[in-house]
Amino acid sequence: MKAKTKSMSRIQQLFAESKALTAYLTAGDGGIQATRDAALALIQGGVNMLEIGMPFSDPIADGPIIQRATARSVKNGTTLEDILWLAKQIRQHSNIPLILFSYLNPIISALQSNFLCAAKSAGIDGLLLIDCPLEESQFIRQQCDQHEIALIYVIAPTTALTRVKTIDAYAQGFLYYACRKGTTGIHKKLPDDFQKKIKAIKSIVNLPVIVGFGISNQEMTTQILEHADGVVVGSSFVKALETGPPSALSKLARGIFPI
Repeated sequence: MKAKTKSMSRIQQLFAESKALTAYLTAGDGGIQATRDAALALIQGGVNMLEIGMPFSDPIADGPIIQRATARSVKNGTTLEDILWLAKQIRQHSNIPLILFSYLNPIISALQSNFLCAAKSAGIDGLLLIDCPLEESQFIRQQCDQHEIALIYVIAPTTALTRVKTIDAYAQGFLYYACRKGTTGIHKKLPDDFQKKIKAIKSIVNLPVIVGFGISNQEMTTQILEHADGVVVGSSFVKALETGPPSALSKLARGIFPI
């Protein structure tokens, strides 16, 4: 009898076929229905992977734009059930990878309610913990393995290459390279040492590498995609939702990503 082969995950399928054009949205900013509409508009605009930010009261890695969005979502009372509803709604329209972007505290709380099992059923493919070091992630990694959710780790310009290699051995899905020191936000150009850094990282890892933190225009995304496997844009989309309708994100995405 021929052994069954494990099918490719949505994340693996994406990187097998193309580069990852990734957008970030804060779940519940403007209401969960607005997040749904924004997500579908981004997908229509060419986004092929989506990060769904879980609201948290102390988003220390985020700049003022996403901090404000998170505060609005917390004030709106966004729940875990809302996030699951959002994932299910997106799944009715698209098969792109969906990644939960979270700080550690909300996930520790969520695990008490078997959230990862429900998240997998809703269509979530990965979990990116922005503030959880490798050494502290064993229990969560076990939970993710159990529910076939990729646990994604963050690396930074200050991460030693020996440590990058260690993280690569434990990570799943892809590595998220936060390409600048400090917080997220909107910047006009890449750090001067970006090309040197990403080439060094790519030369020693096995997983795909996507690049985020401060990416805001097509010149930047084009430069990143020459060297990396994907790019993430967040603050530009979140800022647009502060002043305009979700439908406007389709045009914005087409202007930022080299589609």
